[in-house]
Amino acid sequence: MEIPLGKILGAIMIIGLRVSGLMLFAPFFSNVTIPPRVKAILVIAITAVLYPVFAPRLETLDFSKWPIIVGTETILGVAIGVATYAVFEAAQVAGQTLSIQMGYSLVNILDPNSQVESTVIAFFHQSMALLIFLSLNVHHWILRAVANSFEYLPPGTVALNPRFTQTVLHEGAVILELSIQIAAPVLAATLIMDLILGLLGKSSPQMPLMLLGPAVKSMLGVFILTVTVGFWPRVFERYFGQSISYTEQLLHLAH
Repeated sequence: MEIPLGKILGAIMIIGLRVSGLMLFAPFFSNVTIPPRVKAILVIAITAVLYPVFAPRLETLDFSKWPIIVGTETILGVAIGVATYAVFEAAQVAGQTLSIQMGYSLVNILDPNSQVESTVIAFFHQSMALLIFLSLNVHHWILRAVANSFEYLPPGTVALNPRFTQTVLHEGAVILELSIQIAAPVLAATLIMDLILGLLGKSSPQMPLMLLGPAVKSMLGVFILTVTVGFWPRVFERYFGQSISYTEQLLHLAH
C-alpha cells in the first residue's frame, strides 16, 4: 500500500502554519517569558491533535499554490491572535494614561513581556488582564477558534480582500475605545479632582495645592482603582467575548 507522503506532509505544514501564526501574537502563547523551545513543542502538539481531525478533509494542493498558501495561512493565524491581544493593549494604554493622571508616570519598571520600561499602573493592568484571561480559560476559546477555522475556512480558500485588511486595521480604533472604557472611572475622578483643585486655587491662593494636589489625586486614583478592580472579571469577560466574535468576523471576511 502506497503511503501518500506528500499529502501527509502538506497537511501537517498547512495546519502548523496557521497555528504558528497564532502563537506569534496570541495572548499568553506569545509571552516572551515562554522559551521558544516550549512554543515550538506546543505548536507541534497542537498540530498533532488537529491533524487526525482535519487532514482527511484537506485536498492535495498544487506546488505552485504553496507560496500564496504559506502567506495567507500565517496571516490568518496572526489576525486571530491580534484580535484577542487587542484587549491587553487596551489595558496597557489605559494604564499609561492613568499613570499620568495619578502621578506615577516617572515610576517605571521593566516589563518582562515587551522588554521595555513600563509604568507601574500599566504593568498592573496587564497583569490583571492576564490573570483574568487565564481564569476565564480564554486560551481555550482561542484554540477552539483556530480548530473551528479549519472547518469553516479550509486551506487554499483564504481570500485576503480589502475588507479583511480594513477590519484588521480597525483594531487600532477598538484598542482606543476599550482603553477609554477601562480607564473611565479613575480618569473621570481625577479630572473632577483637577477641576476642584483649580477652583480652590482660585478662591484660596494661599493654600499649598502644588504640594497637596498630587498626593490627593494619587490617593483618590488608588481608591477608585481598588473599587473598580472587583468589576473587572465581568468587564474583561465581555471584552474577550467580543474579541472572539471579532475573529469569527475575520474568518467570514476571508471566506
